Amino acid sequence: MAEEDEHQRESRRIIARMNAETDGAPVTVVQRATRRGRDHFAASDVDDTDAIEIWGTRIGRAVSLILFFGLLVYLVTLLRGG
Repeated sequence: MAEEDEHQRESRRIIARMNAETDGAPVTVVQRATRRGRDHFAASDVDDTDAIEIWGTRIGRAVSLILFFGLLVYLVTLLRGG
């Protein structure tokens, strides 16, 4: 019985910590991944005062995404025997 109470206290502590980290709103894995992707391609991790660095990072990341999908299409057509 005491072990079960300990598990419940631990569970409540973990849930309280998660609520504190997410401001009380439940965040799903998909929402978190979407937010990370949006922030990555929006270049939110670079210096906000340097517009050239922001746009250079955005353009570089967009080009890398286009090249990735181009290589993916090439690989699929190559594996299909095309």
